[in-house]
Amino acid sequence: MYSIYSLEEIEIIKKSALLTSKTLGILAKEIKPGINTLYLDKLAKEFIYDNGGSSAFLGLYDFPNTICISINEQVVHGIPKNNVYLYDGDIISIDCGVKMNGYCGDQAYTFEVGEINYKKKKLLQITKESLYLGIKECKKGHSIGHIGFTIQNHVEKYGYNIVKEFVGHGLGRNIHENPKIPNYGKKGDGDLLKEGMVLSIEPMVNMGTDKIQFDKDGWTIYTFDKQPSAHFEHNIAIINGKASLLSTFKYIYKSLKIKTK
Repeated sequence: MYSIYSLEEIEIIKKSALLTSKTLGILAKEIKPGINTLYLDKLAKEFIYDNGGSSAFLGLYDFPNTICISINEQVVHGIPKNNVYLYDGDIISIDCGVKMNGYCGDQAYTFEVGEINYKKKKLLQITKESLYLGIKECKKGHSIGHIGFTIQNHVEKYGYNIVKEFVGHGLGRNIHENPKIPNYGKKGDGDLLKEGMVLSIEPMVNMGTDKIQFDKDGWTIYTFDKQPSAHFEHNIAIINGKASLLSTFKYIYKSLKIKTK
């Protein structure tokens, strides 16, 4: 079963989603060579709580931190640490979850640290493109498979691979709700999308093999071949039959002085 939310509830969810967006915008200013990842975690926690929210990740399944920070070949669920530093040329995926007024927001973005090479830039570009293409398929009457098919098709055109063990999901009163939203599949597969559904769409894309492995910490996921991975995530609601964005990257773009159309 999955939840259907009213317009009033969706507005509350949007406030939580926007707090994740603003948090990532704050962090974007601090991402540079020499910064340790626990500093970013502490900054995120302070900002979230100062703005009336709480961390949706801290303590979830016993996760020990406020945000997940995954560097280069780390796919997801990286643990911020005081002795882990960022270096020029790294890419880092930050996943942030917030709970406020009883509802959750959940967003991820892969950042460049200093100057990165062309191959990494291309991976980030295609992964982000696949996110927005998947969101366009979030229409009333479409199947969940429409989303995954579109994301997978775009990614594989460029020789990249989708991580299949981790997927998008429903969102609302809880950070993870049904239905699961795979980033792969066939049109027509899965449940049909309905008015009032709230979803997190989040492609995780590897430059090389789709195979992954767990770190001994029990959390951090690595690509099996140690090639880089990227992760972008937005929250959407189906309103008037189509996707309405609840989260935004505009705070990140403002911090990084990225001009958008």
